[in-house]
Amino acid sequence: MFIQVIAGTVTDADGFQRQADRWETELRPGAAGFLGSTSGITPDGRFLVMARFASEADARHNSERPEQGKWWAEMEKTVRDVEFRDSVEIKEMFGGGSDTAGFVQVMRGHIQDADKLAALETAMVNLETAMRQFRPDILGEVIAVHADGTYTDAVYFTSESAARAGESTPPPAELEAVFADMDAAIVIDEYLDLTEPTLR
Repeated sequence: MFIQVIAGTVTDADGFQRQADRWETELRPGAAGFLGSTSGITPDGRFLVMARFASEADARHNSERPEQGKWWAEMEKTVRDVEFRDSVEIKEMFGGGSDTAGFVQVMRGHIQDADKLAALETAMVNLETAMRQFRPDILGEVIAVHADGTYTDAVYFTSESAARAGESTPPPAELEAVFADMDAAIVIDEYLDLTEPTLR
């Protein structure tokens, strides 16, 4: 799988939505290898799109389509401060993303201890059952690690209220140490709350 993360600030929300809808109806049918996307606008007007493709080659082919270029020229009029980050290193928890989520929280940050993170990934797989019991509000998770050492982590929840209640609940002892090690392995630079996510 290949993921392209696009983020920025929306300057024209109605225009942004029109262009997003137009891509879905007019351009998606010709986007070979496109697997789906998670997108949304935060309450403070930032947007994020995680587009999934079967391969990097498919994503490049899509970007090079003339109709894609024309569409983006129109979409660009509705946003500013746009950045693109690609990833071929994808990690999934709880089965990956979920199109039934009512709320998606995206964490963006950087890795400060890659070795510790690799060890934690094994530990989290082994503790997934305990995690599911502790946080039944989590439906899935997709992490895209970028070449520059940053990452984009999308967590899919049943609802925002369930997520807020869950995050205020102390974890069981078997997960406390894992969470402490995770804090040492990565740094979260920002949270983007997609309260009305579009899941396709």
